[in-house]
Amino acid sequence: MIATPKPTGKAGLHPRNAHRQRYDFAALIASLPELAAFVRPNDYGDDSVDFADPAAVKALNRALLAHYYGIGFWDLPPGYLCPPIPGRADYIHHLADLLAACNGGTVPPRVNVLDVGVGANCVYPIIGRSVYGWRFVGSDIDPVSLKAAKAIADFNPVLSGALTLRLQPEANKVFAGVIQRKDRFDVTLCNPPFHASAEEAEAVSRRKVTNLTGEVPDKPVLNFGGQHAELWCDGGEVTFLRTMAQESREFAEQCCWFTSLVSREAHLHELYRQLRKLGAKQVKTVNMAQGQKISRFVAWTFLDNAAMAEWREERWQG
Repeated sequence: MIATPKPTGKAGLHPRNAHRQRYDFAALIASLPELAAFVRPNDYGDDSVDFADPAAVKALNRALLAHYYGIGFWDLPPGYLCPPIPGRADYIHHLADLLAACNGGTVPPRVNVLDVGVGANCVYPIIGRSVYGWRFVGSDIDPVSLKAAKAIADFNPVLSGALTLRLQPEANKVFAGVIQRKDRFDVTLCNPPFHASAEEAEAVSRRKVTNLTGEVPDKPVLNFGGQHAELWCDGGEVTFLRTMAQESREFAEQCCWFTSLVSREAHLHELYRQLRKLGAKQVKTVNMAQGQKISRFVAWTFLDNAAMAEWREERWQG
């Protein structure tokens, strides 16, 4: 069954997001002919794909990455997270605005990013490098994800020399064991595991598939895929964010801005409280939207005005 989207563009996306308009399937098929097998008219007579079909979602992502970011090879191990590209791009563009606000309104020319949980898909480095020329370190607790990300980086010239991959040796750590003594990161980003258990992740997946197809699946189908570490962790998002905040204080002088997506608005209060207790100098929440879907990320820094000015002079203007 073909899911029927509203016959409008993607309202709410960042002005620089290349995916603000409805998908141009003719152009996407020209970039990836294999996509044609998944494209069918929806109820409005417009071309679409079945977003409940993992193979269709993967083909669409491959086409988007090829068409907009020049990615000639992009593949994932079976069952690994295949994220929606427009929302990932929005996070990158809003990070650029965050950095520009500290640099006289201009996106810094040289930016080093830590992607916590880079995953097998490597999407944030692809977009950040392609659009802004940023350099990335990508960490992950899963060796299979890192191997897949390395294959993507090795094949695509846009990522050549711009992505370093590091294994996080302890599953209950975030920055510790990854950030090295000489590292300096202008910003960190993270799409944390949202759920507290496999059962919770499966229940959410069932609801999504039911909303897309109007039918309750006999068994869980993750249309966007996802492994344990990508979807859930003990304690869920709240515990993960608590650990991230606590560890960020240890690396306060090595990172200008720490950021993370926060899936549930109800989790913001606890994160704010903890960051105030840890002594963060600034805490910002950046809201994002794609149609009716609302998301956000929280950004914080331990640099005061003088330290921020020094960072700007040494790293962005030096």
